[in-house]
Amino acid sequence: MKDGVAKGSPARQGPVSDGSVRDGRVKRGAGRGAVAGVASAALLFAVAELLSAFFGPASSPFTAVGSTFIDFTPAWLKDFAIATFGSNDKTVLLIAMALVAAAASAMIGLVAGTSLRAANLIVLVAALAMAACVLTRSGAGAVDVLPLAAGTAAGIWVLRLLTEAAGEAAGSTSPASPPHPASPTHPAFPTIPSQQQASPSRRAFLLRSAAVAGAAVVLGLGGALLSRTRTKVKAVREALKLPAPFTTAPPLPAGVQASVAGVVPFVTPANDFYRIDTALVAPEVDPSGWSLRVHGMVEAEFTMGFDELLASDLVEAYVTLACVSNEVGGNLVGNAKWLGLPLREVLARAKPLPGADMVLSTSVDGFTASTPLPVLQDGRAALLAVGMNGEPLPVDHGFPVRMVVPGLYGYVSATKWVVDLELTTFALQTAYWTSRGWSSHGPVKTASRIEVPSDGARLAAGRVALGGSAWAQTRGISKVEIQLDGGSWQPAQLAGEASVDTWRQWSFMWNDAPAGNHTARVRSYDASGALQVREEAPPAPDGATGWHTVSFTLS
Repeated sequence: MKDGVAKGSPARQGPVSDGSVRDGRVKRGAGRGAVAGVASAALLFAVAELLSAFFGPASSPFTAVGSTFIDFTPAWLKDFAIATFGSNDKTVLLIAMALVAAAASAMIGLVAGTSLRAANLIVLVAALAMAACVLTRSGAGAVDVLPLAAGTAAGIWVLRLLTEAAGEAAGSTSPASPPHPASPTHPAFPTIPSQQQASPSRRAFLLRSAAVAGAAVVLGLGGALLSRTRTKVKAVREALKLPAPFTTAPPLPAGVQASVAGVVPFVTPANDFYRIDTALVAPEVDPSGWSLRVHGMVEAEFTMGFDELLASDLVEAYVTLACVSNEVGGNLVGNAKWLGLPLREVLARAKPLPGADMVLSTSVDGFTASTPLPVLQDGRAALLAVGMNGEPLPVDHGFPVRMVVPGLYGYVSATKWVVDLELTTFALQTAYWTSRGWSSHGPVKTASRIEVPSDGARLAAGRVALGGSAWAQTRGISKVEIQLDGGSWQPAQLAGEASVDTWRQWSFMWNDAPAGNHTARVRSYDASGALQVREEAPPAPDGATGWHTVSFTLS
């Protein structure tokens, strides 16, 4: 045809193929931009984490951002995280932070492909926000932003390097076979090779990206290793020999452990003890540099070192601790043998002034708890603890020193890594969680749970054993009752009682249990005969209430 092209000629196919190539190039270009952004962010954090090992613990930008997020987490989200993930809430947060950081840095890499200046501006704004997080951490100073500054400079430089390499790769093409000649009548129509192989520019981009990623991994691991090597806190803890207690805990009476298989150990191993706190990464405090300041509304302010604490008349006591976030039937409760100095003796040395009604305890990471002063003076086993189950406190549980107070939820009493006690008043001061709407005093409520059988269990009909634990610290448990399938309440058999400050286990044998679906409900009474609250309530603001119920199937 005159001025035309025959059917099937390159001219008819050219525009379609050209569009396909453009789409492919756009996708590959976007992918390279995302890789450039993620790799540069990885190097930024790796450099910052490596250098932070030479500064204070607050200088880690990743930890500082996570800790700031925790500080501003609303109560409902905190409850959801703990109820859903329990003691793994910090791990989930770290993974979520890494995913968000990767997505954000990928977007920055895409922006860099269009405007490197705009991408650099975004990085600088993000760095300023992270610097603010660092500076607001407890004990942080201006020098603690230096690791972040160095990491930001490295990240911006690498982002430029990889963005330029990505641009060179996008503009290069190396055909696998010689292209077909252009149409004589339409020489402008491009011809599309059927196969492409990586050009030198693209290979260079991939090699640079791989090198940056490898450097980030090496620097990050080096920073983690250097931090552990420099602090050596765990090695110090393992080498520490605790002194013999001045007053030992009474031997556990026979029968404190319920006879039903599957009921938790009466003494909770340290590795199984719940951990709920606001520290994204557990502080590693060298006991040689630890000290406790006692001040405020006192006659005699003083500071105590770790050696002085160990040389004091330490006492042992079995105490059950419970987290206010524990749901009905939850596992955020544990029992251990603690070693420490009675807090009433610490306070007696300071001589509180009239009018003081609260002790504001502060952790090395800035967490605070408000404990009623009378509770620390009434003779209960409230301790400035250094030992747990015959060993120095684990790092995750407050090494070298923490507070243990029977009868109060941990958020108002169980400060880990404690370094400061200020005598004050509830009218003048609020603590970390009380300033977020939680109850100021936090007494532990009477509670009980069914541990065997577990909810949803499938068992054989006939003789079925039930068992669990109940607690009412400082009051003790006098009775536990079981209700099966909505019937009458029946008394459970109580295990031996170690003290009113520990939980008490129970068991119940259901003889001739028929096949089918069943429910069991538990309730308990404290030593005064008061029944635990039946009405269901969430943990906020002062602890959950309700009777624990499980369902199971017998066949």
